[in-house]
Amino acid sequence: MNNFKNNNRRGRFKPNGDRGFRRNGNGHKPNGEFSNGSSFKRRHPGKNNQNAAKLVEKYNDLAREALSNGDKILSENYLQHSEHFSRILISQENLRNQIENTSDTNTSDQLKVDTEKKESEEITAK
Repeated sequence: MNNFKNNNRRGRFKPNGDRGFRRNGNGHKPNGEFSNGSSFKRRHPGKNNQNAAKLVEKYNDLAREALSNGDKILSENYLQHSEHFSRILISQENLRNQIENTSDTNTSDQLKVDTEKKESEEITAK
């Protein structure tokens, strides 16, 4: 019969039921943020897409390299990634253009309002 001293020390520091996380009965987050009906919004939208132009170039290079190694499927995969980021780049440019156009129309509208206001002030001053 072997009597080892370390047999009783196995679960000494943490009880077996405590694995470093807590759950309520159903295994979901207590505040229910991840339910199917909730509207998911990213905390930092567009954060991964800051360097879309660099990513397009990167995946084009990888596709070229994979094709030179004879891996046609991997090359197509990289080209699909490149196309994805080029679409993101186009959508970012369109969004920038829309913002510029709305700011331009807002400033021109403001100029019209200002000139009409001045004209009406001049008429009332006479």
